[in-house]
Parts: sequence; C-alpha cells; structure tokens
Amino acid sequence: MKIEELKIEAIINLCKLNKVKSLCAFGSVTRDDFNDTSDIDLVIDIDENDPFKYTDIYFYIKSKLEEILQRHVDLLEERALKNPVFKQHLDATKIKIYGC
Repeated sequence: MKIEELKIEAIINLCKLNKVKSLCAFGSVTRDDFNDTSDIDLVIDIDENDPFKYTDIYFYIKSKLEEILQRHVDLLEERALKNPVFKQHLDATKIKIYGC
C-alpha cells in the first residue's frame, strides 16, 4: 500500500475518534498502478445507527481523509455494498488500515 506511515497514524486516530469499526483500502492504492493522479479508494464501516449522526460522521471523515491524504477519496460504505460479486472481489483484495 502506498500511504505513508505518518498518514496511516493520522487516519487511525481519526477512526478511533469517530465510531469507525473498520477502514480498508482497495483499488490502485493497493497495486503497482497507483500514481500521482490516482484517487484513493476506501471502504468504511461506521458504528452509528442514527441516520443523521451517521451522515455527519461519514462526510466529516471523508473530508478529513482528503485533507490528510491530499487526494480525492472515494469512500464506499460497507453497509451499502449489495452486489455479491463486487463484495467478494473487494473482500479478496482489500487491505486493512483500521479495525477488524
């Protein structure tokens, strides 16, 4: 994975403070085709059931991740993944940043 260690520490702290159960990277950031123009693909699982609080947390984390990483972040929600083929591929290739 191509995210520097200092940025990983900042991301882990962000997750700890914001009800994140897990955060994983996938896509080009986990492969050799990652470059200076690549965005960063992440999948997140947030431990919040109130839809208003969940939305606030999601957009806050997305904004902070883009600030930390200095790149556009595509942040998928674990609970929104419905396509079993995509989910199986994602589960086989993702790399854990935080959580279980």
